[in-house]
Amino acid sequence: MLFLPELSLLGAGLILFIFSLGSPSSEKMKAAAVSLASVTLIVSLLSINSEGSLFYDAYQVNFFTQLFKALIAFATLIVIIFCNRHDGIDEHVQSEYYLFMFMSVLGLMTLVSSVELIGIFISLELSSFAVYIMVPMRRNIGQTNNQNEAGIKYLLYGVVATGFMLFGMSYIFGLTGSTKLSVIATQIGHMYNQPVAIVGITLVLAGFFYKLALFPFHFWVPDVYEGAANETTAFIAVVPKLAAVAVLIRLVSLISGDGEVIVNVLMVCAVLSMLYGNLSALVQTDIKRLLGFSGISHAGFVLVGLLTFTVQSYATAFYYISGYVFMNLACFLVICTLSEKGKNVSIEDFTGLHKRSPILAITLTIGLFALAGIPPFVGFAGKFMLLLGALKQGHLLLVILAAFNTAIAIYYYLSIVRVTFCTDSEDRATITTGFTTKALSVLLILVIVIMGVIPSTFINLATTAVQTIIQ
Repeated sequence: MLFLPELSLLGAGLILFIFSLGSPSSEKMKAAAVSLASVTLIVSLLSINSEGSLFYDAYQVNFFTQLFKALIAFATLIVIIFCNRHDGIDEHVQSEYYLFMFMSVLGLMTLVSSVELIGIFISLELSSFAVYIMVPMRRNIGQTNNQNEAGIKYLLYGVVATGFMLFGMSYIFGLTGSTKLSVIATQIGHMYNQPVAIVGITLVLAGFFYKLALFPFHFWVPDVYEGAANETTAFIAVVPKLAAVAVLIRLVSLISGDGEVIVNVLMVCAVLSMLYGNLSALVQTDIKRLLGFSGISHAGFVLVGLLTFTVQSYATAFYYISGYVFMNLACFLVICTLSEKGKNVSIEDFTGLHKRSPILAITLTIGLFALAGIPPFVGFAGKFMLLLGALKQGHLLLVILAAFNTAIAIYYYLSIVRVTFCTDSEDRATITTGFTTKALSVLLILVIVIMGVIPSTFINLATTAVQTIIQ
């Protein structure tokens, strides 16, 4: 049971590889992908209470890791379901596309359970390189075909981030004589303010700053979001960030609040991420670029929770990133449904959406309200508790700047809502939504509302999970 979710993904990859040897139809490929993702989710849920270690204690399985794996599997399943037969993907490589998606998910799941630096590195690279290949698989759609440019930028920035991380790992190994996090935690406690330790820890964190799109490893985000297919962007926007937060919680918990210089570095990264993301989002017209810059800002909020170094704040960061996944999925559900033949969607395309498809308009609005931090949705509860935790730790200036950034974000989120509800449809075609789209819309709306109305239930669950890895 300990390795069952990963084994199910390996089996799914083998099946999809066999599919890739032939020329299956899009319908068959999507049915196969949905079935395999469903099996992975079921297996992840069945093994959620598994506990133990594998590979000479380099791989840890507990409630924390299994809960993240279940969320990763669930988010992947939703992305596969709502993406309208993957119209944005070149039909000749759809089987390979699903194969690389499942391999990326496998890397993310192993990343969550890895408690050894080499295992973390291998898992990170497996998850990353699969996505590097997914980005250029976009079908030529008559617009500017910049998917190859996006793929190259994603790869180059990823390689640079990986180089920084490996350099930092070499310093950590030199200081502690081990690559196991448990040993590193006991050895590095008195070195927090030594220059070599500061450089090493910061560089190791840089690799996950890249995954989470945190400043200053965020430059790939707008171009990759815009150049990748809508379904690929939806995957990149939510699934890898779950694993990144899981590893950051594990790594940051090794530091504690004694490392004053590292705390200041994290604080600067959080503030600059929020400012850069929100100010850049103000002038965007492409909705995916806007959500990309928005994601940079939200990564800053997640970091606010991590730098307070308490179990409660880690749990709140867990809760916030989980809510962020469902908020983003709601927005991308509308984008993928509204998109014609996989084309990018601009904010203008939401004109009169409340008349053309009320269910999509409501789903988009609730997703945007939640991202903006408007009550009673999950975004408000998450931001409130993150800022409250930071205030309790004495980070008053950080809280003020975060609140200021929330006000900026409300403007551009509500600008989209205004276009959606306060404009005429201008003879634009009515959008037909099937049962699956409506069901997913209702599901995402319910999750966003319920997580916002009764946050304590989910915070307690997250706290229980975090306590399993915090000694």
